[in-house]
Amino acid sequence: MIWRRGVWTVGCGEEKGMDRNMIVELISVGTEILLGNIVNTNAAYLSEKCAGLGLSCYYQDVVGDNEERLYDTIKTALGRADILLMSGGLGPTQDDLTKEVAAKVMGKTLYLHEESKAAIQKFFEKRGMEITDNNWKQAMMPEGCIVVDNPNGTAPGIIMAENGKHLILMPGPPNEMIPMFETSIMPYLSRLQSCVIFSQTVKICGVGESKAETMVADLIDQQTNPTLATYAKTGEVHLRVTARAEDEKAARKLVKPMIKELKGRFGNHVYTTEDDVTLEKAVVDLLLANKLTISTVESCTGGLVAARLINVPGVSEVFKSGYITYSNKAKRRLLGVKKSTLLKHGAVSEEVARDMAKGAAVVAKADVVVSVTGIAGPDGGTEEKPVGLVYIGCYVCGRCTVKKCLFSGSRAKIRENTVSAALSLMRECILQYYSEVTFGGKDK
Repeated sequence: MIWRRGVWTVGCGEEKGMDRNMIVELISVGTEILLGNIVNTNAAYLSEKCAGLGLSCYYQDVVGDNEERLYDTIKTALGRADILLMSGGLGPTQDDLTKEVAAKVMGKTLYLHEESKAAIQKFFEKRGMEITDNNWKQAMMPEGCIVVDNPNGTAPGIIMAENGKHLILMPGPPNEMIPMFETSIMPYLSRLQSCVIFSQTVKICGVGESKAETMVADLIDQQTNPTLATYAKTGEVHLRVTARAEDEKAARKLVKPMIKELKGRFGNHVYTTEDDVTLEKAVVDLLLANKLTISTVESCTGGLVAARLINVPGVSEVFKSGYITYSNKAKRRLLGVKKSTLLKHGAVSEEVARDMAKGAAVVAKADVVVSVTGIAGPDGGTEEKPVGLVYIGCYVCGRCTVKKCLFSGSRAKIRENTVSAALSLMRECILQYYSEVTFGGKDK
């Protein structure tokens, strides 16, 4: 049986789902993860997706490229979970052992899968690359398994299902694992459940995690179906509403009143209820909708705000320019910040953030400007101006607002929090402007 492009080529003998929540366990394979050479983003991604599917995850494992330890890990996981999602160790080298060990645990022998061999050969020929003999190792499959197509690489995915247990093997590279999971594995997992699980996320900004949780505490205490869970993101809070029902239409109907209630409680702090909309996309969409141009001027973030905005397709319609004015000289020369202002208040101050935003608006002739100046650390802080102190300015069509923030953590964390706060302030200021003035002949 093969899953390819969202269609089962053979559709017989599927197992019926269970009435209880199915338990999933994640196993990430690779010594490089244990050594800290790479960050295990696969586990974070799969955890979130499994939660959305209504699967309970109690354990996550990381195991190196060692046959004995890998065998014991799989064996233990199968004893306490219905589904094992494994990523990594499906490549052509000798230390890629996942498939071989998993087949051994399940008591399966390997055979040459001709379709996978042909796909591997086509992959190399298309790129004009020589095929080494060890690549054919990836075409060896456990007997009776489901082979999952991998159009982004040479290692197919594998599903072994027996006695109510589902062992699912996926390649380790995220650019292969994620498309495979979304195209093939997620539909497979959905079919195992006896009911439909539907989730919708309410994304909010400008409200801290603790305050957001307090605002929905009564809903969490009273939850049955649908359920509500809060997730803290950098500079944001996501509220996921999940419902179970006999079909998607009924599940959506259960979710709808909760979404409406959350929108009522958080108001303009809700920037989207769509999973694929990021905060920067919400800001860019707001700029596009109102035909506003934007420029950025940054000191401690060094261009990170501009980078987040430029990640959004279509931003070229509104983004004019980005300035990195790290030194006082650059602030004076490029933006017209007065030397006397810098001497009196210091580069990290409300006054300088305001002048940076106003100066960039004049130079770039932009409708909206966001400015950032702060102390990212780990050095440079004083008792009066500690590490983590940041001022963010936002200019919108002649009005300028400055927000003082005090972040903690590493240099990278402070800069990351600053970017999220800047995006949030931009959105807030644009919305406030259009709620108070008439623009373009229409009362916004």
